[in-house]
Amino acid sequence: MANFQKGKVDIVAVAKAAKVSPSTVSRTFNHPDLVNPATRKKINKAVQRLGYIRNRAAQTMHGKRSGTIGLVVPTINHAIFSEVIQAFSDSIDKAGFSLLLASHGYDLDREYAMVRKFLEHRVDGVALVGLEHSDATNRLITQQKIPALAIWNYSEESPLPCVGADNHLAGRLAAEHLLDLGHRDIGLIFPETRGNDRAQHRLSAVHDALGERGVSVPDEHETQAPYSVSQAKQAAMALLTTSKRPTALLCGNDVIAQGALFAAQKLGLSVPDDLSIIGIGDFKGSADVEPGLTTIRIPAENIGALAGEKFTDFITSDDPKHFSIRCDLECVARQTTRSLAT
Repeated sequence: MANFQKGKVDIVAVAKAAKVSPSTVSRTFNHPDLVNPATRKKINKAVQRLGYIRNRAAQTMHGKRSGTIGLVVPTINHAIFSEVIQAFSDSIDKAGFSLLLASHGYDLDREYAMVRKFLEHRVDGVALVGLEHSDATNRLITQQKIPALAIWNYSEESPLPCVGADNHLAGRLAAEHLLDLGHRDIGLIFPETRGNDRAQHRLSAVHDALGERGVSVPDEHETQAPYSVSQAKQAAMALLTTSKRPTALLCGNDVIAQGALFAAQKLGLSVPDDLSIIGIGDFKGSADVEPGLTTIRIPAENIGALAGEKFTDFITSDDPKHFSIRCDLECVARQTTRSLAT
């Protein structure tokens, strides 16, 4: 077997090539603000020319940070988390950290396995989506005393520092928008809520808001669909061909809402004249479908950027303080909803 370690460039070789001391090279990586820009430029050129790679594992063994943060998300198949992932990655990069990413497919037992793997790689912190995690995951975080963050969801009672949106409020805003437009026959399409506290909170808030106005949803007007445009389309077609079609559909997020829009078009229904549709999220592309999707905007980029900034401060602080940050929501009325009075 080839010895790939043999002949690898070390920090001394970089220092000689840049005509500086090894400590200056080290300082350039660890505290670049303390090194003259011209010197940093010489060192970076030497690094690129020689192909030098720092040994993070050795640094970790000597008690130094690995410079990595693990982020575990439910899925990377759709646009749901893409904006928050990118913003989080960009934000921690500014603080000198790199992102390790894994997905668990809405399986909290698998999330535990992903967190274990990240800890084996000696990450400096782990960020998890949502507030609901298995007892094993919570226990592992506590046992290992690893900095951890809940991202995307907000709750004052969160045991972990958190940056996110109030998903109860998101569901309520969506329901109230339809109610204020005069809709009373409202259909609901949400994903499976087990292992998905975002969907749980939104759906329970929708039922609460409807109930306060004396509106109930018959069983045939409430169905489930995963975060898949094609499967949401099929679920919506089944719901819209019941004996009494609802006047509006409230969908658990924009992916499902887009599927519902395609279903309505497939059935020859005019949106919003025959059917109003609202989603939750305001992902990229939601404004560009025809007609533009009415939705509750969750500020994904702001959540990701702020989470990265606050978490890196938390990790590097000598006296980290617990924090809970709620990002504002907004009902964005576009062309898929209309008042029944007009």
